[in-house]
Amino acid sequence: MSNYPKQVSIVEVGARDGLQNEASVIELPVKLDFINGLLRAGLRRIEAGSFVSPKWVPQMADSADVFKGLTNGSGVTFSALTPNEKGMLAAIDAGVDEVAVFAAASESFSQRNINCSIEQSLERFEPVFTLARQHNLQVRGYVSCVMGCPYEGDINPNAVLAVSQALLDKGCYEISLGDTIGTGTPGQTERLLSTLLTTIPATNLAVHFHDTYGQALANILVALQHGISVIDAAAGGLGGCPYAAGASGNVATEDVVYMLNGMGIHSGVDLDALVATSTQIFNHLNREPASRTMRALLARHHNMF
Repeated sequence: MSNYPKQVSIVEVGARDGLQNEASVIELPVKLDFINGLLRAGLRRIEAGSFVSPKWVPQMADSADVFKGLTNGSGVTFSALTPNEKGMLAAIDAGVDEVAVFAAASESFSQRNINCSIEQSLERFEPVFTLARQHNLQVRGYVSCVMGCPYEGDINPNAVLAVSQALLDKGCYEISLGDTIGTGTPGQTERLLSTLLTTIPATNLAVHFHDTYGQALANILVALQHGISVIDAAAGGLGGCPYAAGASGNVATEDVVYMLNGMGIHSGVDLDALVATSTQIFNHLNREPASRTMRALLARHHNMF
């Protein structure tokens, strides 16, 4: 009936995919405190920044300083988004542990987001893969719009399979399937994974679901049933989606951990420590977290005193 993994690896994307959407500049010490708090909570795969043009993503302009300010412990992987050769060279200089490239399953999204076709975007990554091999760095691949596109609507699972396989063939060790606008449902997740798993092992796949329509946890449950054991999430539900009005951004790490705990699936994350860290960053941002688990636990704590 199900093939739940006994252990799940959570890739914490709040420090990059989350904070990059903030309008106000977040100081370097605040970012470092946040990431160190995530480490104390037990998270061991953290996307800490991206080496993209500061003109387009000003919040990530200090990524080199972020990586140089981090202390890497045993079993910890700090990764960065590197869309081209220039970004890759900067990432290597900063001492990243892992890099990530991104493509889309939608031609329209690719053209509007990075001004090139899917095929052209894959060609642009060639220098990144060459440098990764030379410096013994693993490359993770993101595929955007795996279930829905703001311009094309529903996406055919075979289109996702084609892009995912192309990234694996070029050298990615893992493909993170992104429901970028958060429109996917459990039925779509079932169809997508049933298609991909015919040729791609579950060990090479991760899920990255946004919670725009409140479907992220349900979609993650379907992914777990298919043996997927890597989940991207953001502390407190940090982030947003500029392509979907009212989007609430990434699924909250606290909500994922709470669900996994209830299922007896080990993640290695201390929920209370994570809530404490998320509380600090949301207090700094002066707004409420999206995570329902976090809000519930904070309210219960408040009512006890």
